Amino acid sequence: MKKEKLKAQIEIKRNFLIVSRWGETLDMAVAIMNEGHAVKMYIEDKASREIGYGFVQKAKDWKSYIDWADVLIFDYTGYGKICSELRAQGKLVVGGTEYSDLLELDRNFGQAELKKHGIKILPSKEFFNFQDAIDYVKANPNAYVIKPSGETQEYKQLLFVGSDDEGLDVIRVLKAYEKSWGNDFGNFQLQRKVKGVEVSASAYFNGKEFIYPINITFEHKKLFPKELGVSTGEMGSSMFWTKDSPIFEATLKKFESSLAKGGFIGQLDINCIVNGNGIYPLEFTSRFGYPQIFIQRAGILEPLGNMFYKLASGESFRINVRKGFQVGAYMVVPPFPFEDKKTFELFSKDSVIVFKKDMKDGVHPMHLKKINDEWLITGNTGIALLVTGTGLTMKDAQKMMQNRISNIIINNVYYRTDIGDRWSDDFDRLWSWGLL
Repeated sequence: MKKEKLKAQIEIKRNFLIVSRWGETLDMAVAIMNEGHAVKMYIEDKASREIGYGFVQKAKDWKSYIDWADVLIFDYTGYGKICSELRAQGKLVVGGTEYSDLLELDRNFGQAELKKHGIKILPSKEFFNFQDAIDYVKANPNAYVIKPSGETQEYKQLLFVGSDDEGLDVIRVLKAYEKSWGNDFGNFQLQRKVKGVEVSASAYFNGKEFIYPINITFEHKKLFPKELGVSTGEMGSSMFWTKDSPIFEATLKKFESSLAKGGFIGQLDINCIVNGNGIYPLEFTSRFGYPQIFIQRAGILEPLGNMFYKLASGESFRINVRKGFQVGAYMVVPPFPFEDKKTFELFSKDSVIVFKKDMKDGVHPMHLKKINDEWLITGNTGIALLVTGTGLTMKDAQKMMQNRISNIIINNVYYRTDIGDRWSDDFDRLWSWGLL
């Protein structure tokens, strides 16, 4: 009976409207379209609007398609008020609320909410100018992390993780930022650094409660293997799904009633540092994570459109997922992770992606367009593809991903070759601390 009900749900074709900030959810749009649904995609950022051309139908004005859509998906923070208004009108919406937006965008609010919910946090302090921060570190010598807030936090290369126990490296970086940014940097946080395993727990929320299983993700943020180079936001991740998680129970689970008050629908992720002394939340992601959602998709065994429909409808269900592990790596080109229009146009714009064999399983289009069935790089960031692999062991998943990457030719491409390598060490430590 359950199988017949699921089949009936899948066979219903629906209209999906995806409202995207930067065009990050092209892969999601294509996946839902390939399931037989009608999809229209709107991209807010003008420089990114060519993304998806040839892959999916584009909308010039998303508001004119509200009545057309059965489900609306907003892929970034900042749309919370709009999402709540649409829900009040009876629309099915996957997206945030004003409360969930603040959890991510206002670091101090997020930390205060953690404390309010009885969760242990790391000491942090907000600053509005560099000199005050420099004076603070001199008066309170320690290892710190510089975390930009508001819009500046989109520049991931500005996040700096200090290693000097006296904070001398942080002082030098703050002085350099003062010279290069002046008063345009905005507010930022200094957060006490703690050693341990960096891991995030995330789950989908249907407006009333969290949906299981839980996703556990290990991010690789530095540009080069062995965690060298600038922070990029992300170069790839490894992950697995689990029916329960001590990290989730100690953090996100405590937010269930607060999220239900506003009717949040979507994914909530909390990034943490964990060690033998406890779990220390660092920051929220109250939307899809990138590339997290694409690697998750490699492990989700049910149609994505149907899953989002059930989520937006407030249905209580379990997500059908693979056993084992999923890994994914970005394949990028110049000027990633920096913004440099001239470099992008010189080295990367309209570069063609060549497949040695016509096999695209596990290959997720990112900032691309399609001309005469060829995939070309567009946008302005240099993020070309996200390539995934799955397996019952981490090594199996890595091998599948590497095999898929070896089938792809992109001029001037670079990517991390060590996504998932930390797992054996991380597993040992997490297991010994009772966190798996």
